[in-house]
Amino acid sequence: MVDLEKASPGRSPEREPVPRADGEGCLVVAVRLPVRIVVLVLVLPVRMAWDALVVAGRFLRDTVLRPVGRALAWLGRAVFVWPLVGLWRYVVVPVAKGVGWLGNVLLVVPAVWVYRRVLTPVGHALGWFFRGVGAVLAALGRGLYAGLAWLVGGLYAGLTWFGRGVYCGLAWLARYLVVVPAGWFYAWVLTPIGHLLAWCGRGLAGCGRGVLWCLGQIVTGIGAVLYWTVRILLVLPALAVWRWVLVPVGRALAVVGREVLDALGHAWRVAGYVSRAVGRFLAAVFRWTVAEPARWVYRSVLTPVGHAVRDTVLRPLAEAARSARRAGRQALGSVRLSVRQARADLRRTLFGEPVRTPSVDRREPSGARTRTLEKRT
Repeated sequence: MVDLEKASPGRSPEREPVPRADGEGCLVVAVRLPVRIVVLVLVLPVRMAWDALVVAGRFLRDTVLRPVGRALAWLGRAVFVWPLVGLWRYVVVPVAKGVGWLGNVLLVVPAVWVYRRVLTPVGHALGWFFRGVGAVLAALGRGLYAGLAWLVGGLYAGLTWFGRGVYCGLAWLARYLVVVPAGWFYAWVLTPIGHLLAWCGRGLAGCGRGVLWCLGQIVTGIGAVLYWTVRILLVLPALAVWRWVLVPVGRALAVVGREVLDALGHAWRVAGYVSRAVGRFLAAVFRWTVAEPARWVYRSVLTPVGHAVRDTVLRPLAEAARSARRAGRQALGSVRLSVRQARADLRRTLFGEPVRTPSVDRREPSGARTRTLEKRT
């Protein structure tokens, strides 16, 4: 709700103290600054050494390890891969092809001929013979099976009637010799004895409940005494130690540990900024003391000298080499043309002029001679 009442001009409105959002106390503030200072002093050399090692490792990788690795890779290809590829391509593959062709000629072709011309007809004949024998044996088996089935069916029917008679006789004997006497014995002997025993058991059970109640009261008293003894001698002191000693100490150690971890992260980041600034300063010093003079020497001294050498020495030499190559190519062309003409003259002298076949015009007809749908040409 919005407060619509106006405050008096001579009285300032009371403001409640705003609690801190992070909930940090005096202990945290008192521990944080010295811990961060100490951790920064300890972490800064480690971070600078780490950055120096990283820069050295990258320089070593780019200038030494990578060229050496490429050289070793080329050497490995030249020593192992290329000889093995040549051996495989020009020795193993031709030999394997020759062995395959020889095996095909000496083994596969004769085996296929034997299979087609010998084994296949013999197999067909044996199949026809065994099919006939199988048909005869199947007919004999069906007849024998029918006879055995009729005989076994008769024996089974006779044994079934005989078994039913025996079963009925045994059931009648069991009923009148076992079941009826057992029922009479249960009804007139066991049932009265069971009722008597049940009445005696109910009486003994009433006495037993009283004894068990007395024993339960004794055990309950002993348990209460032991419970309060253990609670007073062990549980309450342990609870007090936990609540008033271990919990405050643990909270203090947690605060210190959290501040130490935060200080380590903060110090590592600050050390990174410091290390970056030192690295940039050293790079600037190196650039202004070594790189810029070397660049100036390259641009102002070596480049003009190189251009002069290129214009006065290399280009005339290259032009002379190109002229010599062009003259040699023209001389070789003229020699080749002379040899070709001399060979043509020698062939014409020995064999005469070759017979020239008349050329046939295979182009499509044009103009009025073209084929259309209305007329034919």
